[in-house]
Amino acid sequence: MGINQYLSIGAIALLALVSLRFNTTLLENRTTEIENKVYLTAFSLADDLIEEIKQKAFDEQTVEWRAITADQLTPYYLFGPVDPGESSVSDFDDIDDYHGYSKAVSLPHVENYSVTSTIDYVSATNQDVTSYSQTFFKRVIVNVTSPYMSHAVKLSFVFTLHSK
Repeated sequence: MGINQYLSIGAIALLALVSLRFNTTLLENRTTEIENKVYLTAFSLADDLIEEIKQKAFDEQTVEWRAITADQLTPYYLFGPVDPGESSVSDFDDIDDYHGYSKAVSLPHVENYSVTSTIDYVSATNQDVTSYSQTFFKRVIVNVTSPYMSHAVKLSFVFTLHSK
């Protein structure tokens, strides 16, 4: 009778360990699934803003198309919604209006996303190099953060004057 008792205790212990490992695996899979949804939504929010910006003119000076030189473009220090009459995103008509733009987004499955964008002129030969003088290349960087993400999502896109 003693050996059966040890076998029963061993079987129960083994079952408990297998059950614990199974439950841990299920929890890890569920956590990964939720995290993936959060990141997928963040990428979608960033892409949506870039697609919105793609619909705008390259510069305030090109809202109505005309041939211009680079030094006629908006200086970097004037980027942002500073054009007369452009106080909200619905008034934005060119790319650099989105410089410093920020919005909060809450969705049913995850709250408190923060979507921000910065606009820079970049070098014609290397789009990773910021230029503080006007060029025919503007880089949009969109960052999306959330308290539910361990890392921010960052997407960028380079526009040229003739990118339409």
